[in-house]
Amino acid sequence: MPEPEGNRLSPQGVPYTDLPHIVNADGLHLFCRYWEPDSQPKALVFVAHGAGEHCGGYADIAHSLTQHGILVFAHDHVGHGQSEGERMDIKNFQIYIRDALQHIDIMKGRYPNLPVFIIGHSMGGSISILTACERPQDFAGVVLIGPMVQMNAESATPFKVEAYDTDELNYHGGLRVSFGMQLMDAAARIKRELPNITWPFFILHGDADKLCDIGGTHLMYNEAKSTDKNLKVYEKAYHALHHDLPETVESVLKKVSTWILERLPSPHGS
Repeated sequence: MPEPEGNRLSPQGVPYTDLPHIVNADGLHLFCRYWEPDSQPKALVFVAHGAGEHCGGYADIAHSLTQHGILVFAHDHVGHGQSEGERMDIKNFQIYIRDALQHIDIMKGRYPNLPVFIIGHSMGGSISILTACERPQDFAGVVLIGPMVQMNAESATPFKVEAYDTDELNYHGGLRVSFGMQLMDAAARIKRELPNITWPFFILHGDADKLCDIGGTHLMYNEAKSTDKNLKVYEKAYHALHHDLPETVESVLKKVSTWILERLPSPHGS
């Protein structure tokens, strides 16, 4: 029997009654973050974090968007950060996509008629691609930062590199074989979907990324049918561009904000 709502504690021992959260279709509590602008929001942006990390690492991206009147929201995926679930293990990759769509639908219900964008990094890039493929009409655009489009031999082992070791909310264990299999399945699904993609996207990737093969990014850019697609390659930059050298971070934040703002409907229908 699951614990009654009032007694459910996060993996860190905090009652969920004290934390912003949603409850997914499996009855698991997912910790949420909301970055709200000071004014009435012009758009919604859902952020999908990478494997082994949590959504708290996206505050800089969120703040760069809230300054422009955009509401940013995210949750820690099942088994990550302050959410329930077996750490870094999942029966089916589709759970991440289903949960993302649930959270997006909740926010669309609160803010009807606003354009919705997704930003995804690494495994969160895979989640973003497949989420947009499931509901192509629902999204005004997708931003992918070092996305996992295809798996290479290296990316199957060093996902730990992503975890900044000073952050106790990141996962510091090894990668389970079953989890690696789910990532491979996701990559295979993406490969099948690429020729069907028509929604707008912007990919930013470092050419020194050891985790997510930039070859996958080039493949997506070339194979997707989208007429609105952009690619920015950062030379000598690594996997987590939004945590790279300051000048890279500054460029990433500016480019991401600009790309999203350029795709908002103009006010007063002009």
